[in-house]
Amino acid sequence: MKLSIDIDSKYDEIQITIHANEWTKEVEDLISKLEKKTPKRIVGMDGDNSVLLSPNDIEYCYAQRRKVYAVVGQQALEISKKLYELEDLLVPYGFSRFSKSVIGNTSKISRFELSFNGNLCVYFSSGNKEYVSRKYVSSLKNKLILGAEEDEV
Repeated sequence: MKLSIDIDSKYDEIQITIHANEWTKEVEDLISKLEKKTPKRIVGMDGDNSVLLSPNDIEYCYAQRRKVYAVVGQQALEISKKLYELEDLLVPYGFSRFSKSVIGNTSKISRFELSFNGNLCVYFSSGNKEYVSRKYVSSLKNKLILGAEEDEV
């Protein structure tokens, strides 16, 4: 892929033109990334109080008893979104699927241990730990070690 940028005061607004010989998955992904808006903050509930969370501060999110929680340090705050919706919003911030009920911030991981049953135990910088099921171990290890996206592997 070739990238050209032309900055000039004659332009009133940002304009993006894509030149390609055919419609490909790469073009489709590029367009979806350009059109997608990433939230700067997420609202979490602590009892009756609404708390603004920066996605970079969240260690992991989990679903339990039909509710979704975001963990920041030792505090779990309820989020009013489904886990898959939250995952879509947080992928640009380095979040990855750990299991059916957990997504985690890979930039907050300090170390991990491979257990005998094939699962991965992930330790966050705050001391919290979470388990990665076998189904997601390979893609998470690639993301941690190689910095690769799941669909690039």
